[in-house]
Amino acid sequence: MDRSGLISIILVTRNAEKYLQKCLDSIFQQRYPYIEIIVMDGLSTDGTAAILQFNSAKIGFWKSEADHGIYDAMNKALDQVKGQWVYFIGADDELTPEFSDLAVELDNPQNIYYGSVWKENKKYLGRVSPYRHAKTGINHQAMIYPASVFNKYRFDLTYKISADHILNMWCWKDPSYHFEFRDYVIATFSHTGISSVQKDRLFEENKANFILKNYGMIIWLRFLFKRLKAGKADF
Repeated sequence: MDRSGLISIILVTRNAEKYLQKCLDSIFQQRYPYIEIIVMDGLSTDGTAAILQFNSAKIGFWKSEADHGIYDAMNKALDQVKGQWVYFIGADDELTPEFSDLAVELDNPQNIYYGSVWKENKKYLGRVSPYRHAKTGINHQAMIYPASVFNKYRFDLTYKISADHILNMWCWKDPSYHFEFRDYVIATFSHTGISSVQKDRLFEENKANFILKNYGMIIWLRFLFKRLKAGKADF
């Protein structure tokens, strides 16, 4: 098929046997047919590898080996991508049928498309303003990237929890890309993952500098003002 229609879905796993099959089934059930699945497993010690082996006929590539965390595994998976579009999902997340509705609208390789996710049974996050893009970011499971992004950028392993937010900051500044919202809820996001229950303290320390560098003076000043008004490092 034409590579331009292919979406490479990257799934990073470690000891995910409790959730993995439901996640895979949500991908298999998509109406959009042009999908490849790439799985990088971090040497799981439960039944994860057995589940991957059972589903191997429907998985484009999978491998189980030691890594240096989630973003290291994602970077490794990116080396296997064949599609023009890239999507990341956690093993405890699931795609909704609306993922296919967004997939058929991917037509501009300069657009980073994003929708919303279900989080704790509520629609999250919707269209984001430039300020909210800088401060909060877009949920990773709500985004479909053109693969060309990852010819220029990879996840910074210095940041163990927020490297995806940093990558989106770089993309915001990059004139080659535009963030395009479409009003679809494309995944159910697990709110118990590491990014929901922990803060990346190194990122929080450097956040103001990232905002100044990638969003400019006005958004940076607004961020500092709100931080000062809140009287704490995160608000």
